[in-house]
Amino acid sequence: MTHIDAGTELDPVHPTPAPAPARPGRARGLTATEVAERVARGEVNDVPVRSSRSMVDIVRANVFTRFNAIIGVLWVIMLGVAPIQDSLFGFVILANTGIGIIQEWRAKKTLDSLAVIGEAKPTVRRDGVAASVGTSDIVLGDLIEIGPGDKIVVDGECVETDGLEIDESLLTGEADPVVKQPGDQVMSGSFVVAGGGAFTATKVGREAYAAQLAEEASRFTLVHSELRSGISTILKYVTWMMLPTAIGLIISQLIVKENDFKDSVARTVGGIVPMVPEGLVLLTSVAFAIGVIRLGRKQCLVQELPAIEGLARVDTVCLDKTGTLTEGGMDVTELRPLGGADESYVRKVLGALGESDPRPNASLKAVIDAYPDSEEWRCTESLPFSSARKYSGASFNEGGGESSTWLLGAPDVLLPEDDPALTETERLNEEGLRVLLLARVGRELDDPEVALDAEPTALVVLEQRLRPDAADTLRYFEEQNVRTKVISGDNAVSVGSVAGKLGLTGEVVDARRLPAEREEMAAALDSGTVFGRVTPQQKRDMVGALQSHGHTVAMTGDGVNDVLALKDADIGVSMGSGSEATRAVAQIVLLNNSFATLPSVVAEGRRVIGNITRVATLFLVKTVYSVLLAVLVVCWQVEYPFLPRHLTLLSTLTIGVPAFFLALAPNKERAKPHFVRRVMRYSIPGGVLAAVATFATYLIARHHYTGEGALEAETSAATLTLFLISMWVLAIIARPYTWWRLGLVAAMAACFVVVLVVPWLQDFFALRLVGTTMPWIAVAVAAGAAAALELLWRWVDRRFPA
Repeated sequence: MTHIDAGTELDPVHPTPAPAPARPGRARGLTATEVAERVARGEVNDVPVRSSRSMVDIVRANVFTRFNAIIGVLWVIMLGVAPIQDSLFGFVILANTGIGIIQEWRAKKTLDSLAVIGEAKPTVRRDGVAASVGTSDIVLGDLIEIGPGDKIVVDGECVETDGLEIDESLLTGEADPVVKQPGDQVMSGSFVVAGGGAFTATKVGREAYAAQLAEEASRFTLVHSELRSGISTILKYVTWMMLPTAIGLIISQLIVKENDFKDSVARTVGGIVPMVPEGLVLLTSVAFAIGVIRLGRKQCLVQELPAIEGLARVDTVCLDKTGTLTEGGMDVTELRPLGGADESYVRKVLGALGESDPRPNASLKAVIDAYPDSEEWRCTESLPFSSARKYSGASFNEGGGESSTWLLGAPDVLLPEDDPALTETERLNEEGLRVLLLARVGRELDDPEVALDAEPTALVVLEQRLRPDAADTLRYFEEQNVRTKVISGDNAVSVGSVAGKLGLTGEVVDARRLPAEREEMAAALDSGTVFGRVTPQQKRDMVGALQSHGHTVAMTGDGVNDVLALKDADIGVSMGSGSEATRAVAQIVLLNNSFATLPSVVAEGRRVIGNITRVATLFLVKTVYSVLLAVLVVCWQVEYPFLPRHLTLLSTLTIGVPAFFLALAPNKERAKPHFVRRVMRYSIPGGVLAAVATFATYLIARHHYTGEGALEAETSAATLTLFLISMWVLAIIARPYTWWRLGLVAAMAACFVVVLVVPWLQDFFALRLVGTTMPWIAVAVAAGAAAALELLWRWVDRRFPA
């Protein structure tokens, strides 16, 4: 028998023992020559595990878009018929596309480097020596060792089993673990919940169908988020509005009005270009990409991009105590023999129990460190620990002809409720200590009622190490109105005491007394804060019950007993040192194992979602007023008031530059649902007011100015009105004000003033205010529209709350 020695060097992310020689009598696995032959034949596990899009995908996604095609065609036309300043919008698109590609490429590099750190490292036995290898290094026929928490990475056939139980629920939907014997098949995508063993790889690479499913399910993706689907919906509606409006504008400008052909084309393009919210998709991609890079610097691997968005919407966080609130290691602080048991004998039993389990959990590791093995005892049968059972066990030949069977586990599971030993256990639990019961049993280990009539022999008292950053993290969630639920398999009183030490107060509930019906369970979860003695299936049920009450749930964990709940939660968060199965199903992996990273992830999500909602309003106000202006021009049969250079200038100063800064600014507001409705309820009234006021100024100017140069003067007056209204929209979006937000708005206004007063800029942008009467009328119309906009948006807030 072997165990992980206290001095074994462990990898900080993948706690796998250093290579160890196989025990006598065990299969030795492939030889180095056989491995080389299989590699040469291509019999390798070559399924590409990608954490992000390829460079080709990134370029394609940023270049070949519907709106880039529209803008590209219009740009080519403008280069042929108008001065270069009317083609500036094309260079802006080139810059935007380049920025998008560079930012996503940076995000890809960050993700790929983190994915290598977070990749599963199966233990393969070759030439009789066990060693960790990359998933892609496995070859057909390899002998792969497995233990609790390990993910099955290829299909295979069991060769060795020691109480091996595998959960195949992620593949078959069957909740109960399947006991495996030599010769049984194992499927990639399943994971070990108890026991250990080894299996031979029979299908690798693309032949392992379940492996393909698992790889596809966990691949990094940029889709399936409310934000992105909302933007896609908006862009679809914009396209529908653009087509008939653009056709009407073309007919109006080229046929009805007998103007110079090139000028008519320029004004037609000037009416179509601003309808396209081209920067909105770019800013969304850039904001997400920068979020990935920021989190990557904090050793946080985002396996699915929408997880950033999802965690921003979370209102309930379910925490597993072990590994999240407490550090993984524990120490034995006291041994209390019961019923007159001999302490030296009890120490021998504990040493033998530790030696009997080749894959000890944290509690058993503490026992191993405290009580060395007695070599004269021989294990004849073992029962690995299971989070569903809450105990492990073993049968021994003690050396002098004596034999015995022992269980080590939760006292309140192994003993009846009226047992006096539970009184002392309860007192120790209230101090935040963890207590294991050593009990002797008279039944066989494979008896379903092996714990019946267990004879309590000793209490093993363990002290858990609290994470130093846990209290601050819990306080952050409380300040952000995110409810925290501690869900643990440990004793409820003990878990409650630990939570209390970290400042988390509330009702402590024993999960064994929770109702099974979802509605009643949801009510109990709403009132309780700490839940102990929770089974893996209950964790899953609790997540579902919370979701049934409309909660967005994040689940954190590191153990195999957390996998099902992590998979069902809206957002699954795993520790980097957690089991392979846990890391595989989680959307976010904290590679530094620091619970304190979670607030950064929440803050990053809120920044992205809140700011994109802000800037989307800016872009769509422009789209609405552009479409409506085109309709008004067609109805009144007049020249379109703007050239492309005018709207490029306005878009840059009132949308492009400000939106970039606003999209990357801090934002702690919790993300709200109904993205499209929230954006459109501001964009439509804002765009309508801007279009009506601008067109009114334009019509007044047409009556005011006559003769040569009248059209340029009319355009300048209309541009002034539109700029002032757009600036007011920006000023509203920038609230609440900070020094840099005020500075941003002021800087944009100053740039426009510079264009109006510097002669060569006046000529370049064809902007020259003529006289004083009409410019002041333009200012007055804009002021009236701004006042109406303030009243209208406040009415919208009351009438259509978000």
